[in-house]
Amino acid sequence: MMTPALLSAALMLLLLPGSPAQDSNQTPISIHVTNSVTNAPNKTYTTFVVFRGILLGGMRRLQDSNTDFKFKYTEDPNYGPFLTSVNGLAGCSEERTYWELLVKKPDNQTIRPDVGIGCYIPSANDQIILNFNKY
Repeated sequence: MMTPALLSAALMLLLLPGSPAQDSNQTPISIHVTNSVTNAPNKTYTTFVVFRGILLGGMRRLQDSNTDFKFKYTEDPNYGPFLTSVNGLAGCSEERTYWELLVKKPDNQTIRPDVGIGCYIPSANDQIILNFNKY
């Protein structure tokens, strides 16, 4: 039988960053920033979302930990967060450009989610594609 002090110590170890219990609640994803308008070099980043967490959370985590990745969004009252800028490049209605959200699934199928960054729940090893494009 474990003593209360030993049990408390064991529980504390489970809560430390990087511990197996915490890692099992992380869903690894990669974020690919591409540009179909100017053919600028692609950039790839890795991050994670918590189990059943939204893409926006993973993007914020990446922005907080990597100075090379920045993004901005506006909050639409009907549709939620709308991605407006990635790494300093903003969409422009006059130039008919925008940031497109695509997801390459582990089976290599690329989908266009029917929700945005504030509602999309990534699966493990999803490749999130933020593509600058024209409409």
